[in-house]
Amino acid sequence: MKKIILIAFVISSLYVQSQTARTYSNEFLNIGVSARALSMGNAVVAQTSDVNAGYWNPAGLTKVNKQQISLMHAAYFANIAQFDYMAYAKPLNDKTSVGISLIRFGVDNIMNTTQLIDEQGNINYDRITYFSTGDYALNLSLGHKNLWKGLDVGATAKLIYRHIGNFASGYGFGFDIGAQYHLKKWQFGLMARDITTTFNYWHINQAAFDDIAQSVPGQNQEAPSKIELTLPKLQLGVNRIFHLKDHLDMRTEMDLNMRFFKTQSLISSDFASVNPALGFEFNYYKIAFLRLGVNNFQKEQYFDNQEVTFNPNAGLGFKYKGIAVDYALTNIGSSGFFSHVFSLQIDLDRFFNTKSKQ
Repeated sequence: MKKIILIAFVISSLYVQSQTARTYSNEFLNIGVSARALSMGNAVVAQTSDVNAGYWNPAGLTKVNKQQISLMHAAYFANIAQFDYMAYAKPLNDKTSVGISLIRFGVDNIMNTTQLIDEQGNINYDRITYFSTGDYALNLSLGHKNLWKGLDVGATAKLIYRHIGNFASGYGFGFDIGAQYHLKKWQFGLMARDITTTFNYWHINQAAFDDIAQSVPGQNQEAPSKIELTLPKLQLGVNRIFHLKDHLDMRTEMDLNMRFFKTQSLISSDFASVNPALGFEFNYYKIAFLRLGVNNFQKEQYFDNQEVTFNPNAGLGFKYKGIAVDYALTNIGSSGFFSHVFSLQIDLDRFFNTKSKQ
């Protein structure tokens, strides 16, 4: 009877067969942060202007004129995976602001059944152990205002740590750059992620790998590559606010998400694939918010028919005296894999700086 070697497949999925760039790598950094953005289909690259801009577009940090913090928690894949995020931002002077954020995406209490069956072929459930996987990213961001006639720019340095129990651990670093441009009532945004390709180096526990390699003859015999490179991605956006009636406004944004390889996206070629996203935000007195968004358009093949699928999202928000509480329901209608997302944002100066209250 063969051993169950779940860990082998987990480890092998994280590595390439040679030291080349991967089409999908560090995907936990593409999930998105803040319930507000997620409910708008992640279409916020042109409008982001608060502490969360360090993630979405560091050029938006230039609109941060007070100290802010942001917290978010979400559960994915029917509560199997947990996503947590915290961020802080503050202005340094009239033109420059900085931000720092920490992201964790993890799965806990995974059963390790590689030793379930002993050398004599006997099943012993006492040999089952548990482990966790975690992906971490520390982002350091800087935004600079009005570099040239309404053009704001920013950059983010990313430090990455990933681990799979005690089987393997990886370290990486990379850079994002962003820009925002204002033209009358319009806002334009550009975000280039992993602009230099993000480098990851993995360390494999050789003893654990040897156990897996010997479990099934002819499988998992070669150690995976220790070098992983993440390809660049590009996000373009345009945004505008429409005044519908007294104290009722609508903000809308359309983004184009580009990856430089062929996927099942709505627009796809060997050179690049383009996936649109659209978001709406209605606000009343800038206190109560209703948000809608759609993203992740995919061409799915069902026998002889091809269908276009997409993810609708929705959310609510409430902001009063420097405290914003937001909720998002993402991936609506996705057969039980929708997610409830909550986030909190606080303007710290309202509570610790008397001068800013006046």
